[in-house]
Amino acid sequence: MNIQIFGVKKCFDTKKAERYFKERNVKFQFIDLNEKTLSKGELQSVKASVPLNDLINKQAKEYKALNLDQIRSAEIREELLLAHPRLYVTPIVRNGKKATVGYQPEIWKEWE
Repeated sequence: MNIQIFGVKKCFDTKKAERYFKERNVKFQFIDLNEKTLSKGELQSVKASVPLNDLINKQAKEYKALNLDQIRSAEIREELLLAHPRLYVTPIVRNGKKATVGYQPEIWKEWE
């Protein structure tokens, strides 16, 4: 397994995801979205498993500030996600071509 966890250090679900993999002695790479965002290629890979709208945190301050509820174009939403990593629902957990958003231990068990 090649696990990557994209999240922020203060996110409760991100901490739970890290703990989940640590408890099972599964090595993972943590990427702090406050320091480095997903690349366009990484976002495309995640979108193959997770719909774009499921990646967007509708509770984020940026969501309202950027009027994302008014934007229908998937391309513009994608560009805004790439430019504003705080819009992501976290954690985003990748295992090769598979990906999940949020705390999803029932899916991660299938990866083992």
